[in-house]
This record gives sequence, C-alpha cells and structure tokens, in this order.
Amino acid sequence: MCGIVGFVDKRNKEEKQRFIKKMADRIKHRGPDGEGYYVDDKVALGHRRLSIIDLSLGSQPMYNETEDIVIVFNGEIYNYIELKNELKEKHTFKTNSDTEVLVHGYEEWGKSLPKKLRGMFAFAIWDKRTEMLFCARDNFGIKPFYYYQNEDAFLFASEIKAFLEYPLFHKELNKELIGPYLSFSFTPTAETFFKGVYRLDPGCTLTYQNGKIEIERYYQIEFNPEKRDFDSVVEEISQTMQESVTYHMLSDVEVGSFLSSGIDSSYIVSLARPDKTYTVGYDNPKYDETLYAKDLAEKLGIKNISKKITKDEYFAILPKIIYHMDEPSSDPASIMLYFVSNLASKDVKVVLSGEGADEFFGGYNTYHDELDLKWYNKVPYPIRHLASLVFSLLPEFRGRNFIVRRGLKLENDYIGVNKVFSEKERKKVLNTKDSIQNKELTKPIFAMVQNQDAVTKKQAIDIYFWLIKDILQKADRMTMANSIEGRVPFIDKEVFRVASRLTESDKVTKENTKVALREAAKKVIPNEAYKKKKLGFPVPLREWLREDDVYLEVKSTFQKEYVRGFFNQKYILKLLDLHRKKKKDTYKKVWTIYSFLKWYELFFLNEV
Repeated sequence: MCGIVGFVDKRNKEEKQRFIKKMADRIKHRGPDGEGYYVDDKVALGHRRLSIIDLSLGSQPMYNETEDIVIVFNGEIYNYIELKNELKEKHTFKTNSDTEVLVHGYEEWGKSLPKKLRGMFAFAIWDKRTEMLFCARDNFGIKPFYYYQNEDAFLFASEIKAFLEYPLFHKELNKELIGPYLSFSFTPTAETFFKGVYRLDPGCTLTYQNGKIEIERYYQIEFNPEKRDFDSVVEEISQTMQESVTYHMLSDVEVGSFLSSGIDSSYIVSLARPDKTYTVGYDNPKYDETLYAKDLAEKLGIKNISKKITKDEYFAILPKIIYHMDEPSSDPASIMLYFVSNLASKDVKVVLSGEGADEFFGGYNTYHDELDLKWYNKVPYPIRHLASLVFSLLPEFRGRNFIVRRGLKLENDYIGVNKVFSEKERKKVLNTKDSIQNKELTKPIFAMVQNQDAVTKKQAIDIYFWLIKDILQKADRMTMANSIEGRVPFIDKEVFRVASRLTESDKVTKENTKVALREAAKKVIPNEAYKKKKLGFPVPLREWLREDDVYLEVKSTFQKEYVRGFFNQKYILKLLDLHRKKKKDTYKKVWTIYSFLKWYELFFLNEV
C-alpha cells in the first residue's frame, strides 16, 4: 500500500522536483518505508512506499526495460503471479513485485490492462513515447484517485491534501455540495468539496494527453439473479470466499485482521486464521464487542488484542481524523476505525476487514422492509401516494413516517441506508443555495437496475454511494493514517460475480438477512456469530451529545459567527436542544452539521 502523486505542467525540472517532493511528503503516512520520484520536462511523478511484497526490489517509480514506460502504483494485484506467467514469455522481469506486472501488462494490453486485474489499485503510467498519462482505479474504488485541472496544469494524488502543496492549485469551497452532504452524510458526487477536484469513479480509466482528459469505463456493476439450488449457491459462496481470502493473505509481511462481533469479520477471520486479531469497544456494554471477539479468537486458537475507548480519547483524536479524511463525513465509525488501525499498527502492516458483505449479500435491515411491507404495497399507488402527501403535513407521531415513506416510489426517495436530512428539512437548515436534488444523483443507478427487484435496487444504491463513497473512503484513510494496509476480501470481483447472481430469497427472508452468506459462514465459524446482527464498531454518540461537555462544545461551535454563512443558527441550535432534552432523537443531524463545521474550520479557516 502506498501513496501516489503527480502533475503535468510547463515548469522546469528543478521546480518540478521541489513541488513533487512536497506533495509526496504531505501524504508520507501512506508510505513511510521509502520514497521515489521521476521528473522530466513534461511530468513529475512521486511515490511513498509501504513495503508489503518484494521488500528489497519493489521500489517505485518503476520502468520497463527501455525506460520509456514509468509507473507509480498504490494497491495490490492479487492475481499478479498468473499474469506474470502469461507475460514472461515476451518480457523480462527484474523483480517479484506486482508493480512490474502492471508495467509489462500495459506494454502488452494497453488500455485494456485494468480488465485483467484482480485486486485493489490506483495507478498512473507515463508513456514517454506518446507523452500520454494513463491512470486507472479498481472495480469498486477500494483505492482512491483524485485529479484536478486548470489552465496551467493537471494534478493527481491519492489524497486531496497533496494538492495543497502545489502552488498553482486554487483552493475553493464547493458550497453546492453542502445540501447533498446533509442528506447522505458524505460527499455523494464525483466532484469534491474542493471546487475543481474530482475523484475518478471506480471501474474507470483516465487518459491525459495534449491538455485533454478522457475518461472511459472498463467495468460496470451488474446484477444477474438466477434461481438455483440453495445448497449449490451456499457451496459456491464458500469456495469463492475461501479463494478470495487466500489471495488477500498474499504478503511478505505478517497479516492480521480486524474482528467485531458480527458475521462479516468473524467469517473472514475463521477462513484466514491470522495469528492476531484486533477489536475496539467501550465501557458501555451496549456498544462493546470485545467479549464476543475474544470468545471467537479463543475458539480458533488465535490472539485477540482489544482496547476500550473513552469519550475523552474519542474527541481528542477528532481533529486528526478530520484531517486524514480530507472531506467532511459524519460517519462516527471513522474514529473507531482509526483506533483499531492504530492498535493493529503496533504489530502488523496488513489487516483484513469485513467491509462489503452487507451491500453484496443483502445485510441491511432496511432490506427487510421490502418483504415485511408487501401487504401495504398491494394498496394502489395513487392511494398510498395521496396518504403520503396528507400525512407529511401532520406533526410527527408513531406510524406517520411509515405512511409517508411507503407512499413514495423507491426511485424518488431511497438514497441509502444512512439518510440524514430530507430535502424538505435541508431548506430549513441551509442559508446557502441548494440546487442539487438527491434524485439527480441516484437516477443513473436506478436506471441501471430498473428491471430488478426492490432489494437489488437498494443494494445498487448502497454500493455506489454508501460503500464506495463512505465505507471504503474511511477504511482507506484510517488504515493509511496509521501506515497499515487494509484488505477487504468481500470486495473482490469474483465474490461480486457470485453475489450478483443471488435471488431475493438468497439474500433476505422475513426472518433474516444475508441468508446464503450466513449458511456459508456457519460451516467455518466455531461460535454463533453467524446468527448475530452486525453492529460494526458502534459509537455511543447519542448519549454523549446529551452530556454537558459534549453538548456545550457543539453548542459553542453552532454559535460561531461564520456558521450563519452556511446554516440557520436558530434551527440547528433547536435540533441540538431537542436531542439534549430527549424530545427528539436528532443526534445524526446534529453530528452531520458539527462534522462539516469542524472540517471547514480545519481546511479553510485554520489553513492546514
């Protein structure tokens, strides 16, 4: 795992050398083991290395035999040995690294190279022969890639903060994204909160040549459900997951694993059997998973290392988390992921984690709704819609939200499992222009799955938004903040191929979620974690926001003068007080606003 940076501009080589090093140094946490640079009259490339495979010879930038192809690469290619065997008849290899496979793979297959790869990656290849920069990001966006262009230069990097070191980068807040952020709790668009900075979408390549950017898609997420014998479905999941975990264990350094109490990480750990696992929790039993994790580790005969986090520790680390995330995010699990990554970093450089199982295999409780409420959906839509409009005008009471939601078409309402503010309430909260509607963002995804069942439609939205733009974002940032590599065996193109063929009943029944996956996990998990609902790394924020110290800190932030440039201060203070007095559970809304304000202070007022 590494960090990559680069730019194309007209500066002289000496200036390029100075700025590419400053950009790389800004993200040295991604690769503390080494650094390397390539600079010529056209381009500058930088690399920070975290040594995982071929520790002695895998340094970057890396070249082909004639040194007219040069690459900087972040990630792991798990099928690189097979690809190397395919390529070595025509090409000479000097290392045992997966990076060199990309170099020769580009020579052999050109822009089709990413289609051959199984792994997580973001890379940039400078082709001196054509003066072309060729970049790519993996199928599901496990590894980040950002880019920026103005009239003077084209920039790319693993993290946005690297751009701050480039003198011609113009930092400007993208205010139009505040509204969507309030609904999604993260940045749901390709454009970021730094105006002009974009993330390359997963499954896409980017070519920069003669001042022009061309983006092409090489991989598209598709669902193809097939009705099959349930036992054969379970067996296929078992075999594919074992294969994926075996690939993800490939390393020249020790591999550990995160472990919570739920099925996802328990399944990974039971397959991988790493020597060490890591868990974080709290003193409050409601939010503590350490005992469950310890029980599984003991049954497997492996070590579990745990830590219980205090409220003071949680809030003390918050500025550092905001810095590493680059953009505002109100996902409180980011902080817990930082702590468990920090715990693991004392022993290992690589950790496995269970992200992706819920989205691929149907794990969220909201998917239950589509089965539990089929009786209500039999009511003609015009009647349900009219009831929704009427009830939306009434004060809140038990059952009101059910009537309102079920009178809306899924395509007009669903944005993911973690919706915070409705568009209607955004208008009450915001003092800025709110021109981007949620439906504009989700419409292309719904169009891709228009003929699928409702559960699959929800999965598609959750993959493209919640998984790619929140879960994987925080997983990358929090592991890299601690200079360790996070690997996610569920998020693998062969695993998704199997998951994409599941029918609704393979995923969700009235009794359970992740039905087929649980049966596969049951074969190898030695305790009853396969039955347990996932908690992830839960956080007692709901309670903390009612305690004096946290309440007063949030209130003082909400009352600052600059805040009125973004939000209706009277309204957001009311949200805080309603939660404090237990009149309404508004902690997600309060935390979403607070997270944005602390991010804005750090990147725009304090000039990090």
